[in-house]
Amino acid sequence: MVFKTNNTLKEKQAIPPKLAEKLLISFLRNDLQEEVMGDLDEKFYVTLKKKSLFSARLNYWYQVLNYMRPFAINNSKSKNSNNYAMFQNYFKIAWRNLSKQKMYAAIKIGGFALGIAACLLIALFIGDELSYDRHFPDGNRLFRVVGEYKHEGDVLKGVHFPAPLFNVLVEDYPDVEKAGRFLASELFGAGSKEVRRSNEVQNTHETGFIYADQEFLEMLQVPMIYGALEHALDQPNTIVISKSKADHYFPEEDPVGKTLILDNDKDNPYKIGGVMEDFPKTSHLEYDFIMTLTGIDFYTGEQTNWGASNYHTYVLLRPDAKAGLLEAKLRGIIDNYWLPAWQAAGMKDALEMSKSVSFTLQPIGDIHLRSEGIEDRLVHGDVRLVWLFGAIAGFILIIACINFVNLSTARSANRAREVGLRKVVGSSYSNLVKQFLTESVMFSIISFVLGALIAWTFLPYFNLMAAKSLVFPWAEWWLAPGLITSAIVVGILAGLYPAFYLSAFKPLNTIKGSLSRGSKRSNMRNVLVIFQFTTSIILIIGTVVIYRQMGYIMHTKVGFEKEQVLLLKGTNTLGDKLTTFKNELLQMGEVKSVSVSDYLPISGTKRNQNQFWKGKTRVDDPVPAQIWRVDHDYVKTLGINISEGRDFSAKMVTDSQAVIINRTMAQELNLENPIGEFITNNREVWQVIGVMEDFNFESLKQDIEGLCMVIGNSTSITSVKVNSTDMKHLIGSITAVWKDFSPNQPIRYTFLDESFAKMYEDVQRMGRIFSSLAVLAIIIACLGLFALSAFMAEQRHREISIRLVLGASYNHILKLLTRNFVVLVLISVAIAAPIGYYMMQKWLQDFAYQTHIGWDVFFMAGLIALFIAVVTISYQSIRAALTNPVEGLKSE
Repeated sequence: MVFKTNNTLKEKQAIPPKLAEKLLISFLRNDLQEEVMGDLDEKFYVTLKKKSLFSARLNYWYQVLNYMRPFAINNSKSKNSNNYAMFQNYFKIAWRNLSKQKMYAAIKIGGFALGIAACLLIALFIGDELSYDRHFPDGNRLFRVVGEYKHEGDVLKGVHFPAPLFNVLVEDYPDVEKAGRFLASELFGAGSKEVRRSNEVQNTHETGFIYADQEFLEMLQVPMIYGALEHALDQPNTIVISKSKADHYFPEEDPVGKTLILDNDKDNPYKIGGVMEDFPKTSHLEYDFIMTLTGIDFYTGEQTNWGASNYHTYVLLRPDAKAGLLEAKLRGIIDNYWLPAWQAAGMKDALEMSKSVSFTLQPIGDIHLRSEGIEDRLVHGDVRLVWLFGAIAGFILIIACINFVNLSTARSANRAREVGLRKVVGSSYSNLVKQFLTESVMFSIISFVLGALIAWTFLPYFNLMAAKSLVFPWAEWWLAPGLITSAIVVGILAGLYPAFYLSAFKPLNTIKGSLSRGSKRSNMRNVLVIFQFTTSIILIIGTVVIYRQMGYIMHTKVGFEKEQVLLLKGTNTLGDKLTTFKNELLQMGEVKSVSVSDYLPISGTKRNQNQFWKGKTRVDDPVPAQIWRVDHDYVKTLGINISEGRDFSAKMVTDSQAVIINRTMAQELNLENPIGEFITNNREVWQVIGVMEDFNFESLKQDIEGLCMVIGNSTSITSVKVNSTDMKHLIGSITAVWKDFSPNQPIRYTFLDESFAKMYEDVQRMGRIFSSLAVLAIIIACLGLFALSAFMAEQRHREISIRLVLGASYNHILKLLTRNFVVLVLISVAIAAPIGYYMMQKWLQDFAYQTHIGWDVFFMAGLIALFIAVVTISYQSIRAALTNPVEGLKSE
């Protein structure tokens, strides 16, 4: 009995969803409306008795949408004939409202346009990032081999493999159609060189050199301008150059068969085997010079050695092969080749180590954006950053749409009488919705046109900020349809809520004027303002943290002296004159010391990873560490601190077999008293003569690893430590000395601190983008706040006048009009702080050395947002407070 009573009560209170009814009436044929509405109402109450109210309403919506079929849609001729006139009238009304309310229209359109411009620029950025390596004809079958090594809970990933691996992949695995390698290591002469034609004497510095197999070119199907792809690199000492470099060195010539001299090495000229199309900017293989690996052995037995890993290896799978199945089979390489090589070399833990190693195949299209954690020394994007910027662009557009919604609903009282009169003279609910949506779409179209122009205008600045070369796609066929479609969709989405809100006014109430103060119900507007400022404050927090981290990096003591160290590049071309050149520099009074070594604590210089053992033979587990070949003045020139033992000395002949290790390496080798101990890499044995304090020789994103220095020959870079207040004059003097030694090669130099800063260009770029987006978000939010404050001042004009007449002070009026907005901003700060902290803490995890996110970051971000908001609101508040109260009361 109780159940029946409750059910009856539920039936009395429940009604079909009004919005669904209105939607049905808007498109259903007139002759079907009565019958269909009756059937749907009956089904609604039947479902209500059997199930819940939610199920009944959900089923009602389903039935309404099910009637959106050609037979049921109202498409009468009379209606079609009136469509044009009806929409023409809608646009007239929209234009009239725009002309009458210039400030509000300007804010709506301006905010929309700025948001759209940001979205367009970021869309171009995302499109460019996602287009990397999509140009290869067989890209879906091309993979890069990646090795994974699991050790003590960590997974180390790398792409450097032994020379013979690529042959084994083809010979032992039928799924592999082709395999090829390239070598980009500066250790073997890749990277950069001095270049000239064989019949010229002037050198030009060039970058973008790699070694590669003939098979590597064939796998990629590199387009050739001159020469045959099948034979471009199949002969020793051949080279393939890009079209742009061919145009530079051999203008209007076919260079195939001609020769280039690299690094003044006349005894080993390189014969041009072909000219290829330039690699696209959207390729991780953006090289201009590809030297052959045919006939090369960098040291005796190198091409058959499984103990040295230097080569990037790629595979082209057969059309029917599956990468996942092949990955499992590649275990055989470890068991059949690597493990026997390790055991033959005397590695005691070879078997255990082999169980921790595996292979994966990375699609070539994933290399640019999805190589997080893979050590490959290539320049990458980050898919997380791409989607983060995409999300920010979306939020900025939402902020702009919020301005539209806020201003439309805030000014509802101004439109209420219009709505009431239209309903009285016969306008239907659906017609009113269409009218307001038409206004919204018109605003959106104008905003999109203006936004596209803004994006085009600021694209050069964006390119500079993001280190891109993007071009606005005016000539692309999809641009105009895409912008129009987007404008319509965004306009409809932004206008839906205001359209339904305004169209729902009751005509009797609006004509009586009882809705004249209806717009004060501002809960929805308050929520939207909070959303706007929360997003803006999160961006401000991100900007502050990024710049703090950058400042921390640049001012942290890294363990070496990077100031006033001049790096002279290309000095290897001086040959046996290099020592004399060094001595000439030392004669200058402002030069403190000079060192010759390509191994420097900045990116882009040489690296040489080895395995080391304590003692003269392999006994314990190996310790990985860098071995740098330096001269006797290296430690002094870079200001590295020797905490135990001594530095190298040119007077001691035995130092040719001496080594200086860092503190980390001493600890990893368990050397309690390192001085006098011996270490080996299984090829050479050195005696430890010194222990240097740890210094950051890689990015501060990484922990300090083991490092040792030995006396060796590495001559491409000469470091000059100076003490000068007139650096321009000193550089002129050094240049004059250089010209005496190398008249046919321009001097190239940089400063160590500048090169150090370039290691963090990605962080600087991110900071610039974040700060720009934060400024943009604040501008858009404040535009809306300015308009809302102006409207609220207008709505409360009479109230303010009465308060002023009764003796209220200007400060009281100012507080009255600003208090609510200040509260909203403070709520935004409270919401944004934990979100911003979480996001930036995740970002900082990429750095081994990171700044601290203190309370002052959130205080600063909140203060900035509050200050900007108060300044924005105060203009209208002060204007209202200073208004003559007689003006506000004379109509009463």
